[in-house]
Amino acid sequence: MYSIEQIAGIVKGKWIQQAGTASIEHLLTDSRKALFPETSLFFALKGPRRDGHSFLDELAAKGVTNFIITAGTDVPLPAGCNCIAVNDVLQALQNLAAFHRKQFTYPVIGITGSNGKTIVKEWINQLLEEQYSIVRSPKSYNSQIGVPLSIWQMAAHHTLGIFEAGISQAGEMDRLEKVIQPTIGIFTNIGEAHSEGFLNMRQKVREKLQLFRHVNTLVYCSDYPEINEGVAELVQNLRKSPGDKIDVFTWSTKTEARLRVGSMLKDERNTYVSAVVDDTDISFDIPFTDDASIENALTCYCTLLLLGMDHRRIQEKLRQLAPVAMRLELKKGINNCAVINDSYSADMSSLRIALDFLARQQQHARKTVILSDIPESGKTAKELYGQVAAALQEKKIDRLIGIGPHISRQQVLFNQLPGIETTFYPDTNAFRRDFYRLKFQHETILLKGARVFAFEQLLPLLEQKIHQTILEINLSAVVHNLQQYQQVISPKTRIMAMVKAASYGSGTHEIAGLLQFHKVDYLAVAYADEGVELRKAGISLPIMVMNPETTSFDALVQYQLEPDVYSSALLDALEAHLEKEGINAFPVHIELETGMNRLGFDTSDAVDLGKRLSQGRCRVQSVFTHLASSEDPGSESFTMQQADRYLGAANQLEQQLGYSFIRHVANSAAIIRYPSLQLDMVRLGIGLYGIDSAASGRLKLTEVSTLKTTIAQVKHLKKGDTVGYGRKGVVEKDTTLITVRLGYADGYPRRLGNGKGKMLVNGKLAPVMGTVCMDMTMLDASDAGAVAEGDEVIVFGDALPVQQVAEWAQTIPYEILTGVSQRVKRVYFEE
Repeated sequence: MYSIEQIAGIVKGKWIQQAGTASIEHLLTDSRKALFPETSLFFALKGPRRDGHSFLDELAAKGVTNFIITAGTDVPLPAGCNCIAVNDVLQALQNLAAFHRKQFTYPVIGITGSNGKTIVKEWINQLLEEQYSIVRSPKSYNSQIGVPLSIWQMAAHHTLGIFEAGISQAGEMDRLEKVIQPTIGIFTNIGEAHSEGFLNMRQKVREKLQLFRHVNTLVYCSDYPEINEGVAELVQNLRKSPGDKIDVFTWSTKTEARLRVGSMLKDERNTYVSAVVDDTDISFDIPFTDDASIENALTCYCTLLLLGMDHRRIQEKLRQLAPVAMRLELKKGINNCAVINDSYSADMSSLRIALDFLARQQQHARKTVILSDIPESGKTAKELYGQVAAALQEKKIDRLIGIGPHISRQQVLFNQLPGIETTFYPDTNAFRRDFYRLKFQHETILLKGARVFAFEQLLPLLEQKIHQTILEINLSAVVHNLQQYQQVISPKTRIMAMVKAASYGSGTHEIAGLLQFHKVDYLAVAYADEGVELRKAGISLPIMVMNPETTSFDALVQYQLEPDVYSSALLDALEAHLEKEGINAFPVHIELETGMNRLGFDTSDAVDLGKRLSQGRCRVQSVFTHLASSEDPGSESFTMQQADRYLGAANQLEQQLGYSFIRHVANSAAIIRYPSLQLDMVRLGIGLYGIDSAASGRLKLTEVSTLKTTIAQVKHLKKGDTVGYGRKGVVEKDTTLITVRLGYADGYPRRLGNGKGKMLVNGKLAPVMGTVCMDMTMLDASDAGAVAEGDEVIVFGDALPVQQVAEWAQTIPYEILTGVSQRVKRVYFEE
């Protein structure tokens, strides 16, 4: 803990306003995450669209009284607060973390690479947690902001640090190295991931290796020529600096190395490794068979050897390796509950992350946390669980179920919290025995436990039993895609997110709640009942209803929904309803017809429409039009013609109304292809879900949805056999046929039958054989290797883009995504 006066000196800041001394324990960069306001220091970072200086008053109202701001920023300072000005707020954050890092002399492992950083970090933690008190990066906190926040966790009771570092462009690793100051380095691998910011692979390797300039030893796989070349260059450069030296611990499956793998044999679940290390023959088994896991496990083996663990002990520990849950999963639970599964670790950092995720779920008013003991915190039990209690109170948790002897002994801290129900159990089995006495209904439940408590046994009790065909929704991908568009949208331009048709099949309140948390400006739905559902789920953003019906007017008024008014008849009906109810200045959006020829007032009627609207029964929030072919390079002249018609009519409307309104024409494609048409607001639709309709190549979008199913049965057919209704599928050679649990009732188009459609089985494309049935589809899996009942099959996702499936079906991605039926259960996760 540092005093605010100490911190001012460390960051070389200038006092702008000093209100008194304060002790700082928590660093804050996100105004939405102020769990411990009295002991938090907020760094007012500037992003491409959001400026932290805009949230000072909001934070002060929550009790935060200490701020680092940018020198020269013209912003009102909250009264009674400490405000320190610096030239670069991010640099100040990193400088403070670097100073804090220097206070500790225990080993620190720094990890970088293209893939596997988080897995290796978590596995080393699993393998060493009995021998060391470990501090590590929460989740994948490896960015310019995440790394200093991770380092800030270091404390005197720890005996080992493990931190990962990720970069996206040249120059970034130099800053992170000064913060982490690793003594041991791990370079996991090198690949194409995140290569956009580098000239070539050589520069990318050289930049990543900057993390290891001052390590004592570097662990890496020498099977990567680019890494070998980069390490040789690094070692050569260090020889020019007196006192600098770096040792290497290499492993290889191809060449001489300190650990040389001789052979690897696999069965269904394990890989058996024979190797030579330091002239000693060794053998061990790894409880995984995929190449990435084997590579990560070998890197961990070398690291444990480097830290002095003997071979026999390492072999015992490796057998206990468990898969790392890389994501928070949101699933449908029993009795209309929602369940968040984060059951593989428990510490204060990851608890804060999980509570933030829980707080964003608005579908149920009631929130329950099932929490195990938190091991190895370095604080007294009273201090630790006092912080837990404060976090639960801050997030307005309604019920706590504590599992474990330590949290149970501190129940008085939780029992005294107003408005929270508490129940405690000494262990997981005691909770399981009592489960059916507890009532779980209409609530969101966070399952958060250390691995030793085996909370994976509890998930089946809480989770709704589901059809084996599921649609996985990657919430992190939604945020990533939003940020990709934000980089090309003017900071002054607002964003309306299209969440109609259940967010293009991805879900309703789950997506809307996420977008609200990330501060989009507007939402748009197709029908009023969609908007009502969002309001009932706690969504407070303004919502435009694009297809209002006269029967929905009461709902529009009751739930503060804003209709798209596109015709005189609709305006007549709405104004009559408002007059009957005695309502004035009701918010509406006016749609103009400029060439789509679907809905909208003719632009020639703009003057008369403006005069009518100026009477005050309705208040115009925005005026917009639909572009008919903004994605088509051959239609540029028509698109600009539409824009000219729109702008002329919008100007006439504004002149008649006597006040301004929001103007918007650009959809996902137009945002990219017509930057001049971004105007006051843009409508972001299919792009948000990972489809670049402009085909610009400028955005690195990630597909949000992955449709998965499983194999119901495997058959081995002979030449001449037939498959499916009407015997349309004819076997031309001996074939491995699989039947998967997906049909046209699930939204898989029937026109993809008879070889037109394909699915991914073991990474290989398997064509559809015969016709698509209502609940089942048959595939030729002859090229997919060994298959078995229950194996996973990918229908579409990152590995098989939905655009490709749409092309096979001779349609568009919109239809495929929105066509996934509601009987297919949605599973939401956040990486």
